[in-house]
Amino acid sequence: MPRNYEPRVVKRGRRSKAEMRALKDTLVTIAEERRPLSIRHLFYVAESAGHVAKTEKGYATIKRATRDLRMDGEIPFSYFADSTRWMRKPQTFDSLAAALADTAACYRRSLWRNSPDRVEIWTEKDAVAGILYEVTERWDVPLMVARGYSSLSFLHSAAMAALEDGRPAVYYHVGDWDPSGQDAARDIEAKLRRFTEGKVEIRFERLAVTEEQIAEYGLPTRPTKKSDPRSKKWKGDSVEVDTLDPRVLREIVDDAIRRHVDADQLATLEVAEESERRILDLWAGRIDEEHVTYLDRGGNELPLVVPRSDFPRFLARVDSGESLDAIASEYGVDREHLEEAICCARYEEKVKLC
Repeated sequence: MPRNYEPRVVKRGRRSKAEMRALKDTLVTIAEERRPLSIRHLFYVAESAGHVAKTEKGYATIKRATRDLRMDGEIPFSYFADSTRWMRKPQTFDSLAAALADTAACYRRSLWRNSPDRVEIWTEKDAVAGILYEVTERWDVPLMVARGYSSLSFLHSAAMAALEDGRPAVYYHVGDWDPSGQDAARDIEAKLRRFTEGKVEIRFERLAVTEEQIAEYGLPTRPTKKSDPRSKKWKGDSVEVDTLDPRVLREIVDDAIRRHVDADQLATLEVAEESERRILDLWAGRIDEEHVTYLDRGGNELPLVVPRSDFPRFLARVDSGESLDAIASEYGVDREHLEEAICCARYEEKVKLC
């Protein structure tokens, strides 16, 4: 992996301004190389290079430094993943044309409809989910955050989805190499099998962290927590998934998903998807340019057709006191339908003002 920073001896005392500046410059480089990443990922990279000690104090130093770097505009906030907080709000649009334009921009054909397998990525940490989402989003694969030992309700709903789908269900798990992390993965697999009652084939693989990855990448370890009741049967130290370079972790997940993707089918799908997206764009443009019809209170389409661009003039004629019968005659509709159309036009004008 490319590295534009040099390992150094850990500073044990209070850092000078120059030393703190050097540390911040290093953190900027690391973040730019590995984004998106979590603060903990950044800490482990810095610790491995000898920039901070592998202690809570060292972690606190990284947190303070990255806070300052973001607040000062030296590191974009978007470089860091935070999946623990979110906003809930329904999506709304200014017009039908805007809704269609948004649909065109987001339109995706289902890659997995004709796939022989159902694939999901599971992780025990919100922070890791933020790092992996760009991969799972690209491949249209569910990303499930268990948060350690998952709830029965979450596992049951996942199992019911697999049963409803009916295809072999392939679960890839990403978690810590420690007593609880490994046992949580075991528990997820066991309950998924229990809830599906053998009615669907289940394949469960622990993608990371593995003993092989610890050796291959020289991942830093930490003492296994004695407070963990499962530590009695655990041999050796523990390794957090955060110690894996985010780029490597994304590559591991990407490779796992690619095993289930047919390259020829993908190429055909992408061509069809782009063609259909252009059709949606055309529809959005036409709705903006062409005349608009409305439904009356009974849900019936009105025979009146009024261009959007004509709304101001149309309402001005109505407000000027011009005979409604004359306007209705011009548009070829009866008085009742004209009044319905006036209400629709006034509503649109109010929405624009808001």
